[in-house]
Amino acid sequence: MKFSWLHRVGTIALTFTAGFCGLAVAQEASEDLAKKISNPIASLISVPFQFNYDSGYGPNDGYKAFVNIQAVIPVSLNDNWNVISRTILPVVWQHDIAGPSGDQSGLSDLNQSFFFSPKKPSENGIIWGVGPVFLIPTATDDLLGGKKWGAGPTAVALKQIGPWTVGILANHIWSFAGDSERADINSTFLQPFLSYTTKDAWTFGINTESSYNWIAHQWSVPINLTVAKLVVIDKQPVSLGAGLRYWAASPDSGPDGLGFRASLTLLFPK
Repeated sequence: MKFSWLHRVGTIALTFTAGFCGLAVAQEASEDLAKKISNPIASLISVPFQFNYDSGYGPNDGYKAFVNIQAVIPVSLNDNWNVISRTILPVVWQHDIAGPSGDQSGLSDLNQSFFFSPKKPSENGIIWGVGPVFLIPTATDDLLGGKKWGAGPTAVALKQIGPWTVGILANHIWSFAGDSERADINSTFLQPFLSYTTKDAWTFGINTESSYNWIAHQWSVPINLTVAKLVVIDKQPVSLGAGLRYWAASPDSGPDGLGFRASLTLLFPK
């Protein structure tokens, strides 16, 4: 009888310990997965849907809402190298963006990048990738895109130290074909980023997605503060995020004040 009681206590203790260890392992796996989201060239298939809202456009205080439908797909080239395809297709709804210009909705121009990246970080822990970026005129309305084909170089470099991720993504696009009556494109994009991921898979981040128009000599500098949580819904890892944006600089016809961002990212770990 005494042995039976001890056996039950031992069984309960072992079950509790196994469950606790399993939870710890799950949390560690979630933390690692959440950190991979902070790496734009991680060896991880992800499909983010990113909603953005900005206002203050032009003299009529126009507004724009858009969803960036993205796909990040790594492909193994050999034992040492990956190529990461990063596609961004905006779906836009906007009102009075160019003065009293009314409403437009539909697709904007597609941005396609390819990063050639070593599978292992450098000796000092730097993760990096370089390659081409292409601008494809997929806009369904004249006011939703530039009607120009563009291309140029892109690069990313980052380092992950414990829970911290710090890095920068950059590209430059020149237009080379398209509607001759539309303005040429000569633009630099800079995205420095910093994030902190907790052990229970919360990620707090700050970045700026700045661009400089070399033809108009104008900066656009939004500063984004975001928070995201990795959850598992019916065995599907999902990152849910939200944040605020402040426009530190923009053209006279550009957005002003505060904006909003929300995101849902589907993750497909190997």
